[in-house]
Amino acid sequence: MGAVAVDPGPLTLALAPDQVLDRASLHLANAVLGNPDSAGGLEILLGGLRLRFVTGSALAITGAEGVVKLNGAELPFNKAVRVSPGAVLEFGPALFGIRYYLAVQGGIEPQPEPLRAGGTLTFGRPHGHNIPAGNHAPRRALDPERPVVARVERGPQAQNYDAGTWLRLTSEPWILSPESDRVGARLVGRPLEPAGVAGAAGVPDTAGPATTPAPQAQPLLSGSVLLPPSGFPVIALAGHPPTSKSPVIAVVRDEDLDLLGQARPGQMVHLLG
Repeated sequence: MGAVAVDPGPLTLALAPDQVLDRASLHLANAVLGNPDSAGGLEILLGGLRLRFVTGSALAITGAEGVVKLNGAELPFNKAVRVSPGAVLEFGPALFGIRYYLAVQGGIEPQPEPLRAGGTLTFGRPHGHNIPAGNHAPRRALDPERPVVARVERGPQAQNYDAGTWLRLTSEPWILSPESDRVGARLVGRPLEPAGVAGAAGVPDTAGPATTPAPQAQPLLSGSVLLPPSGFPVIALAGHPPTSKSPVIAVVRDEDLDLLGQARPGQMVHLLG
């Protein structure tokens, strides 16, 4: 056992690095502690988490920005901090960005379910007792008043859409919907018309009217920009299902995907293609 959750907050998850929405932030937290890139950490939505450490360790906090206190004293971000047994860590509301990341020296064991009050966290064995020296470029959380800009490339079904649909997707502003979650960043705005699909009316049938083939499930990757029948784009995030029947019109560049994991509902999103 390493720590006990006094209060888990709205949603706290113990995840492997490939499962978090802002991979760069967890990578930084692990790096300042000397953890391997494969070490798990906590993804803390909005704040509210209170942890009591049963064993001493060292920790680092990155990602969203707000007031985080250890035994009542405010902690710095993007730096390693020593923690004594019995210490209490408290996350205030996230003011910039939306997801804090907490790494502990030795790594946190991932769990399949969200952390609950009274739930325990298990830490791995530290790789040495000393925190490594070195300068790591800090990451600043997103300003919720500024648009999120994500670069996109054409997806596998982009050729089925006319130039006007692509132009609107990559030039008109979108708003991140409150219905967004770890599965997908759901965008709202002026919906893209299904009529913009070249050939979507169906394939002529010699026996009668045109028929539309049923959509086939296809493998889905993080960053895929899906265009469902609603006309509102959905960007697949780390919690996405393995397949989808919606066409993939674009793909977000991998280096920009972490930004979407820190965007807040109501924040403007620009897709640049």
